[in-house]
Parts: sequence; structure tokens; C-alpha cells
Amino acid sequence: MASGDQEDLAEPVSGDVLVAQPQALEDEDLGAVAVDDPDGEGGDGAVEDERPSFVRRHASGVFVALAAIVTVGIVVLYFVIFAFGLSAVQEHRNQKQLYRTMRGLVNPASQVAPWIGGKIPTGSPVALITASAAGMKDLVVVEGSSSDQMRDGPGHLSDSPLPGQVGDSIVIGRSTTTGAPFGSVPSLRQGDKLTVITGQGTFHFRVEDTRTAGSKLPKIPPSGSLLTLVTSTGSGALGSLLDGHLLYVDAALKGQAVETPKGRPTSVSPAQIQGHGDLGALGPVLLWMVLAAASLLGSVWLISRWGWRRAWLVIAPVVFAVGWGLSDELLRLVPNVT
Repeated sequence: MASGDQEDLAEPVSGDVLVAQPQALEDEDLGAVAVDDPDGEGGDGAVEDERPSFVRRHASGVFVALAAIVTVGIVVLYFVIFAFGLSAVQEHRNQKQLYRTMRGLVNPASQVAPWIGGKIPTGSPVALITASAAGMKDLVVVEGSSSDQMRDGPGHLSDSPLPGQVGDSIVIGRSTTTGAPFGSVPSLRQGDKLTVITGQGTFHFRVEDTRTAGSKLPKIPPSGSLLTLVTSTGSGALGSLLDGHLLYVDAALKGQAVETPKGRPTSVSPAQIQGHGDLGALGPVLLWMVLAAASLLGSVWLISRWGWRRAWLVIAPVVFAVGWGLSDELLRLVPNVT
């Protein structure tokens, strides 16, 4: 009986051992879960909790850096698209409006006299230029030659006489951006004809010479009139943008010049001089950059609340408008001949 009892007692013990093994495994599994427990209730949870926190901080820093890089990339891409595409749409629209205004002013039946002298308001249309050899037809010239006026088309240097008046009239235009109104000016050659209409009549010019910065200045007869078109040029498709230099095309009036009315400006701001940008755009650029940053933060918040499917309907027009405003002001910093 004693040996039998021992055998009977041994069996449950061995059975208990067999049962306890999976139980131990279960405890180990639970312990493994407790290690990953975010509440840190497991034995090693306090040690392991530091790693997710570090990873989260690291991921947050990476996200901010990537967001900044993506934002800068979007701004640069949008500016390139605006400078070489969207700004041309804006310039063409402005040209159409200015052309209607100019044609109305030079109409003999007009009750409003066109601007021909004195202090002409900046941005006012003052002339129409046609140059068949360069593919230009009724190109409207506005008063003022800073990058701000280049949104509308070529600009007249304010301290020079108007085309057809005695002296050297200087008209500056861009060759690559904002519709590139003077992009074909470098193709003009000696003998090519230009026709200019102002409030004082129609004037015919003939190209006499093309020159670059530093070249000998042309001689102007005491009672003669010269028209100088200024832009940038260079080799290759983007030559005038990357390695461009100033190009001057001088055309002499064929016929009698008219007198220059008194009261014209005797000096201009640096922004109007050929090859200069408009530093007055720095303030608006900073303002638009703040708006762009606010739009980015607002977009992130809106996406977190609404999701992409609904948020983009609000985000897209806001980003487009802010990008347009920022790019338009950035373009003012670009030289007025580029």
C-alpha cells in the first residue's frame, strides 16, 4: 500500500508539472505583453517606456524638417510656374485693358487728353509700339520702369522724353518672365522699322545699332529723337536669365521730332534703372511668407480634423491664392529686364 500510495501521489505531481509548464508559458507571454504595456505595469515596463518616447520625439523632429523642406520646395516650384507661366496670363490681361484705354485716349473724339508730359502717373499708358521684325504689335508701354510696372508690360524710364520727343526715350522690358514682352528684341537688326503711337501722333523709327553695357553711347542730334529699347540677353534658352547681360537697341526717328513738354522728372528711383529689382517688395514678401506659414499650420490642423477628402476643398484655393500673392511680390525683386 505504501508503494502504491507513493505511485498514486507521484502521478498527480508529474501531472501538475506537465500542467504547470504551459501555465509558465502563459505567464511568460503575459510578462512579454506587460513589457510593451504603455501604462508601464509590467516588471520591465518602466525601462522600455523610454524608447517609444524617444522615437516619438525623433519622429516629430523629422516630420517638422520634412514639412519645412516640402514647403520650401512648393514655394520654389510655384514661383517658377508663376514667373514663366501665370505671370504671362496676368500681363496679357493687363495689356488688353491698357490697350483699350490707350486707343480711347488717342482717339480725336476723346474728351480726355493723353499723357504727353509733366509728371505722368506711374502705370499710365503712354505709347504703343509695333515692330514687325520682332513680332511686336501694339505693345502698350506704361509710365515707370520698375519691376512693379513690369507686371503690365514694358515701362518708360520716367526721366527720359517720350518716344518722338526731342532726346533719347528709354523703354525697358523683360525678356523671360512676365510674358517676356521684349523676348524678341534681340532679334532686331540694323534697318528694321518700328512704329510708335503716343498722344502726340505716330512716329516711325529705324534701328541704327545694337549694343551692350559699356558700349559707346549713340550721338543724338540737337533736334533729333532716339528710341532705345533695353532688355537682357544671353546664350541658350535660359541665357538671359542665367548669364544675361543688358542689351540696348537704338532706333532713330525718321521725321520731325516734337518738343518735350516742361515739368518732366529729372531723376528716378534705383528701382527704375535697367537691371535693378524693386526692394520695396521686401515688406510685402515677408507679410506673404507669414500668411503662407499660417496657411500651412491651418492646413495641417484641418486635415487632422476633416481628413484629406474634405480638407483639400478648402486648402486648395487658399494655397493657390497665397502662392500667387507671394510669387507676385517675389517677382518684383527680380531685375526689371529679366
